[in-house]
Amino acid sequence: MKNNFKLIAASPVDTRAEGTKTLQLSNDIHPAAVSLNGVNCIELHFPTFTDGRAYSQAFLLRRRLGFAGDLRATGDVLVDQLQPLQRCGFSSAVLRADQDLTTAQRQLDRFDGFYQGDALQPQPPFATSILTSDTFASAPLGANLPARATLGAD
Repeated sequence: MKNNFKLIAASPVDTRAEGTKTLQLSNDIHPAAVSLNGVNCIELHFPTFTDGRAYSQAFLLRRRLGFAGDLRATGDVLVDQLQPLQRCGFSSAVLRADQDLTTAQRQLDRFDGFYQGDALQPQPPFATSILTSDTFASAPLGANLPARATLGAD
């Protein structure tokens, strides 16, 4: 599994690319309530590492609203949060000042893949083409499907 997650060290200098339209979305705003037209980057803030509202916002932005730009975690972001951040749809994170970038990269590289689907890959890896083929999508409800189709294994 290729890892495209971008790690950013905490810095007093603005790390946003020039010309990028960035939206800073607070935790109490529903993502569907704001216009995403022309937005390239959305920053979701973690006031404390125990506040998980930004995970839900990221998932909604990726899966339900189809946002394809950079979803950036900011605030109290720890190395331990990187895997769940990536799986919920974040594409970058600004780490808290006391977090080590080398340790963070090792955390991201720890697993080659996951058994379950996530925000970016909704299909689990064990789902075969037989489960997702148009044949089954067009089959009438209650049609006799091969027993192996429900197992997803060869």
